[in-house]
Amino acid sequence: MQFESIKTWLPSINEPLIISGPCGAESLEQLLKTAQQLKEINKVSLFRAGVWKPRTRPNSFEGKGEEALQWLTEVKKQFGFKITVEVANAQHTELALKYGVDVLWIGARTTANPFSVQEIADALKGIDVPVMIKNPIHADLQLWIGAIERIYNSGISKIAAIHRGFHYYGKTKYRNKPFWQIPIELRTLFPDLPIICDSSHISGNKELIPSVSQKALDLGMNGLMIETHYNPDLALSDASQQYTPSQLNQLISKLVLRNQLSEDELITNKLSDFRKIIDEIDDELLNVLKKRMQIIEKIAMHKKEQNISIFQLGRWQEILRTRVQWADKIGVSRQHIEKICILLHEESIRLQNKLMNE
Repeated sequence: MQFESIKTWLPSINEPLIISGPCGAESLEQLLKTAQQLKEINKVSLFRAGVWKPRTRPNSFEGKGEEALQWLTEVKKQFGFKITVEVANAQHTELALKYGVDVLWIGARTTANPFSVQEIADALKGIDVPVMIKNPIHADLQLWIGAIERIYNSGISKIAAIHRGFHYYGKTKYRNKPFWQIPIELRTLFPDLPIICDSSHISGNKELIPSVSQKALDLGMNGLMIETHYNPDLALSDASQQYTPSQLNQLISKLVLRNQLSEDELITNKLSDFRKIIDEIDDELLNVLKKRMQIIEKIAMHKKEQNISIFQLGRWQEILRTRVQWADKIGVSRQHIEKICILLHEESIRLQNKLMNE
């Protein structure tokens, strides 16, 4: 698949692309006030608002539908913004196009349903409109790629992915856990696919938005989606994660934009020297891991001969306890070491199971 640069479908964008506007379109007054303040800071290229709000439970604000599309056309007329809304089915898609929506986006719940994505793709055949696709609710990269492929197969190459984080059952400071390795893998597979970070939905609160936004830019993402409301205290949905336009302006002014590459030969050569050292260390690590696996093979054969079970809880607890203690002593992140230990243990179990049951 080959994707077009955002510059081809939004030629006048500021870089990085900033998409902003309220979580939900609540009234014409709310949209116009927010749009006016965003226009004054002159840093937003795409005005967003939820017209249909897929809520987890009924009796909460679910959007104003077609009426809100009429309000958005007024925003476009008065302030010159390109506008974008979320669509979840063919009917939404047709209505959005009827009212001149410039860019569509597919939400996380819809991405998780291939039938819904295909319905939207079928409605878009023969239509040249950019489509942004949020990751599915759960951390399933193939489902995300599948949604991108369905839209691409309808004839659309103006596609961007939106990283909005993933539902996580457990304690986390984020509303949706970032799992940054997933959009990194997506970028690795599709280097020319634009990726935008929805900092608001990852964060869930205003305090985390700056750090999430900066990390997204540091990872080379092409833009940010940040919700704004002229008065977030009055918002009917997600008030805690919406900035005022003034706060958005302050955030953007503090973000650091880093170069992908340097044209300075000295800087490039120094970076190359560091990478050669890393290559040498990785070579040593691989040889150490090979030796470790050879010992595990011997352990597996010994257990098989003595009829001893593969998983030994006491030994596993000892490994976790001692390795994080060793990490603390040498100043290495214990969380990092825990993850490595878990991966090594999973491979150890896999190899022992294979050898003991041959």
